[in-house]
Amino acid sequence: MHAIVKQACLAVLIGAALAGSASLVRAQDASLVGKDDIPQKFDDVIPGGQDYTRREVMVPMRDGTKLFTVIVVPKGAKNAPIILTRTPYNAAERAGNPKATTLATSLPPPDAMFVEAKYIRVYQDVRGKYGSEGRYVMMYPPRGPLNPTKTDETTDGWDTIDWLVKHVPESNGRVGMIGSSYEGETIVMALLDPHPALKAAVPESPMVDTWMGDDWFHYGAFRQMMLGYVHMQTMQKGEGAVTPTDTYDKYEEYLRAGSVGDYIRSRGLEKLPFVARMMEHPAYDDFWQGQDLARRLAAKPSSVPTIWEQGLFDQEDMWGANHAWLALKAAGHTANNWLVMGPWSHSQVNGKGYSVGVFKWEGDTARQYNRQMVMPFFEQYLQDGQPAKLAKVNIYNTGADRWETFQDWPTACASGCGTGLKPLYLAGGASLSFNKPTDGQAADTYVSDPAKPVPFLPRPVLDPFFGYGSTYAGYIPWSSWLLHDQRFVDGRSDVLTYETPVLTSAVHVQGIPVADLKAMTTGTDGDFVVKLIDVFPSSVPSDASMGGYQMAIAMDILRGRYRESFEHPSAIPANTPQTYKYDLPNVNHVFQPGHRIMVQVQSTLFPLYDRNPQTYVPNIFNAKPDDYRAATISVLRSDSQPSAVWLPVVGQ
Repeated sequence: MHAIVKQACLAVLIGAALAGSASLVRAQDASLVGKDDIPQKFDDVIPGGQDYTRREVMVPMRDGTKLFTVIVVPKGAKNAPIILTRTPYNAAERAGNPKATTLATSLPPPDAMFVEAKYIRVYQDVRGKYGSEGRYVMMYPPRGPLNPTKTDETTDGWDTIDWLVKHVPESNGRVGMIGSSYEGETIVMALLDPHPALKAAVPESPMVDTWMGDDWFHYGAFRQMMLGYVHMQTMQKGEGAVTPTDTYDKYEEYLRAGSVGDYIRSRGLEKLPFVARMMEHPAYDDFWQGQDLARRLAAKPSSVPTIWEQGLFDQEDMWGANHAWLALKAAGHTANNWLVMGPWSHSQVNGKGYSVGVFKWEGDTARQYNRQMVMPFFEQYLQDGQPAKLAKVNIYNTGADRWETFQDWPTACASGCGTGLKPLYLAGGASLSFNKPTDGQAADTYVSDPAKPVPFLPRPVLDPFFGYGSTYAGYIPWSSWLLHDQRFVDGRSDVLTYETPVLTSAVHVQGIPVADLKAMTTGTDGDFVVKLIDVFPSSVPSDASMGGYQMAIAMDILRGRYRESFEHPSAIPANTPQTYKYDLPNVNHVFQPGHRIMVQVQSTLFPLYDRNPQTYVPNIFNAKPDDYRAATISVLRSDSQPSAVWLPVVGQ
């Protein structure tokens, strides 16, 4: 009986407790009505504080548009120079980690030298991208026929610098600009009408002429794999994504699509305004000529001290820096312009420069460039430091593995260099010779079939921009493709290969080789690819894996319809000898004794470049399936029609 009473009492007590708890919960629920666990403002408390201040401001342009700008100032800075980068790649992210306790851990690694020197670092979004107001136009053209507005990257650069020197009290009123690729292009634009406070500039691999040899075309051949970048860059104001695909191998994807126009339309890319403009302008017309910044620089050279940096193995922007420097040289304006070409892939100067692909250099060449060239240069012009003592031209020798300095470039050329070009002729027996052919009639033939194009990399070919800016999942083979062992195509029936005997003495080339093919085709259009290759000995005791390696030191492509005029294309007369002559990229290289010199000739580098249908059509973007036809190519090597690569040989 007592146990039953106890249990009843216990049940009453438990029930009362539960009722009281429920009442308490209901009261608490009522007190949370209208509450928000996210405060309107919350500032992190960083233990120990920070040794810098980070300001995010909207800088007004002359038309009222405001550009998002991040200003990072070392604590205690006084009379400090400003280093400015104008970017389409998210200034807030480019400026590093705002929560880091130290400036050294806040800014990205390439800025370490500016941290040590206690410079003020500024990153700014170009108009229309990320935090900036306004409309975004890819590579915003200079004011004029292509841009009837009153603003461009030139005015935006001017207005930004003007605002900075007036509103950053810690500065000494001097600004330097640095940036690579698109960021380099914004520097070139700033140089077209520089603000007086812009005292030094370092455009690195800048986009200068995207039809002749930078991102979008090379001598008229369209770089279709760059469409992923355009999609990523222009699909929205913030971070975009590469073009969706269900195909792992880009070779298969583009081949199945048909023409590049078919590929574009099948993915809706023609709705992107910049893609539509490219499709409307396949030739080097006023649209592209009006955006050639090299000719604009030459027409109005600035007095701003400028280092032009170029990677010798830049897979994206091979043209810009060196042609801007050459244009300024032709205009008699080298006094304040320097040229640096190092053994780097695209924008590699912002990382480690020990190697490209399997090729390892003597130390970290990117660090050497930044510490021994760029920083002394900025110190001289932004701080009245000691003279940088920078040679007019600094170019890495990729065969002797060392930096070399020159007072002019190129050191050998067709005329005006003191040393002329030396023709290396295609000869019988798949050989090369410095002696002109004596055969009355001689040729080598191959069949170029658009259905089986020669790949530019071994398959599968990955998307180069998948994970761009983060994991770089597809970037590694892409970034080093120019130095890939060319044996993967040597022996194909649609690739002609010529080589010298084993060299008994070194052959040093310094300058710009020239491809000079005499050829016939059974088609009415076609592309011509020429590669200049260093063939390693069959056995390399120091590294067995390099035995027989075929190292391409220069290669490029010419679309045949532009053999006579880049602006006015014309059909190729079938079965009629034609000349296909064009410059290859810069070289500073020693073919060592025991090596061979090789030249390869082919008609495709797919899928990097779109396929030529080999039947002349007004616009290759819109070629039809029936237009794509196999053609027999005959490369001539007779006494009257010799084919050669003209080499800038020195020291012989």
